[in-house]
Amino acid sequence: MAARINIRKVFSAVFWMVAGTGVLVLLVAAIRYRNSNVCKGFRIEIAGSAPAGAHFIDKKGIAEILTAAGAASGQNKPIHAFDLRRLESTLGRNVWIKEAQLFFDNNGILRVKVTEREPVARVFTRDGNSCYIDSSGVQLPLADRFPVQLPVFTGYPGDKVVLRGRDSALTRDMLKLTAFIREDSFWMGQIAQIAILPGNGFELEPEMGTQRISFGDGNDIAAKFHRLALFYRQVLSRTEPDRYERIDVSYSGQVVATRRGGEHGRYDSLQGLNNIRQMIRSAQQLQPDTLRQQNIRPLEHPAMTEQNLNTLDLIPEKP
Repeated sequence: MAARINIRKVFSAVFWMVAGTGVLVLLVAAIRYRNSNVCKGFRIEIAGSAPAGAHFIDKKGIAEILTAAGAASGQNKPIHAFDLRRLESTLGRNVWIKEAQLFFDNNGILRVKVTEREPVARVFTRDGNSCYIDSSGVQLPLADRFPVQLPVFTGYPGDKVVLRGRDSALTRDMLKLTAFIREDSFWMGQIAQIAILPGNGFELEPEMGTQRISFGDGNDIAAKFHRLALFYRQVLSRTEPDRYERIDVSYSGQVVATRRGGEHGRYDSLQGLNNIRQMIRSAQQLQPDTLRQQNIRPLEHPAMTEQNLNTLDLIPEKP
């Protein structure tokens, strides 16, 4: 009985040794064949959200980088002569390239796959400089070739956008705020620009209306925009759009509105009123999807109802 078990073990060991040797031989043969094969051409692919033909770096630009690195002259040369890691590193030094992957396919074609950095906001510093930033906070140069509609921040305190050090918390708040705005077509069209205040708070300037919106820091973003949408719907839709000079949603559960000081002329622009009404209708249509994504229930505050505007947690207006 013991002899049979030992024989089985021997056969099993021999079988796996033969199988392993066969796999190794095939692998070595494949590597030798591939190394002896030659480069038969290039194929460049660019991944990113930009529409076709609107990339910040195009295939021609990538080909020029590869040419400068000596890769373009490698056609009909052995595949093993290419230092793919070095070429990837060279491409990665371009500010618009987030990631680069190079490999040869089974037909000897060098595949170049590039992931492009995507601008998510435009930033103006207090010194007057301007740049784009991507979703990781990496600073990108302005590109005049293609206009990009993005949230605009003004008054950044440093000369460069940073992810470490004193202004890193501000940069993270900016990225959270721009991510929320870009996901909502109404707010993307309504927020003209965002001013950075001393203390790293934000003030929103609307596209329609002359109010300034005190937003506070980058916490509770969804709840603040929820309160602002309610104020548009329940208050601004029932009065002159320019009656208030400031709306403050920075306080939890409250909207603080300050009436415009002094006398001002009668508001008689029918088009202006229609714009506000259209804005409110758009907010009502877009709000449920946005709130569901942020796990906020519409009209969650018991006072925020159409029938009870006087208890909207609207702080009494300043005379």
